[in-house]
Amino acid sequence: MSTGGVQSLQRAFDLLERLADAGGEASLSELATTSGLPLPTIHRLIRTLVTLGYVRQNSNRRYTLGSRLIRLGETASRQYGTWARPFLSQLVDSVEETANLAVLDGDEVVYVAQVPSKHSMRMFTEVGRRLLPHGTGVGKAMLSQLPRAEVRSLLDRTGLPAYTPNTITDAAGLLDELDEIQERGYALDESEQELGVRCIAVPVIGGPTLAAVSVSGPEGRLTKEAVSRILPEVLAVAKRLADQAATA
Repeated sequence: MSTGGVQSLQRAFDLLERLADAGGEASLSELATTSGLPLPTIHRLIRTLVTLGYVRQNSNRRYTLGSRLIRLGETASRQYGTWARPFLSQLVDSVEETANLAVLDGDEVVYVAQVPSKHSMRMFTEVGRRLLPHGTGVGKAMLSQLPRAEVRSLLDRTGLPAYTPNTITDAAGLLDELDEIQERGYALDESEQELGVRCIAVPVIGGPTLAAVSVSGPEGRLTKEAVSRILPEVLAVAKRLADQAATA
């Protein structure tokens, strides 16, 4: 492949990323501003992506991410989940509670893998389930790794609806908590997504996509003392996932 072909491919993927960063929709002039590319170049690349189905033009002449990306994203998520399951199984064997892996897809958390505990009372989160990140341990762990300006933009788009009375619904309060999570290296969900459930989550840093691994269980069993005992195991698995991703 020629150098020009490689450059065009890089630019096309860059435009897709910038559309995603813009919330999935942007005009040609907005893409020119964020990418620094000339308008004729952007127009040529975008028209190719439209023809292939990876970008769609709305009636208002703005461009959005196309439906063909859904299949790619869903397949990649399943593969990522399959690859991670042995690590989650090790975690369940160590801590005897349910382990999860989630990624940030656009403005939402998507659960891509889970290994349940062997307890009769255990937590089930359906693989493929989507939630807003502010109300989950994995979501807060991932948001803590983003520039705060990006987090504010995401919150402006999604709002902070309450899943339970414990959900953080104040943007300033959430941003303060994200600073604490980034400093200590893990997030807690204290019945913020589901009453009676506690979750400890750790970001997977350096993987192919923004991700977090978590352990969840009933508050009566996953006590704060248990969290202190479990934390080193979750941190270790998150590091192994990151190291494996880096060498894959």
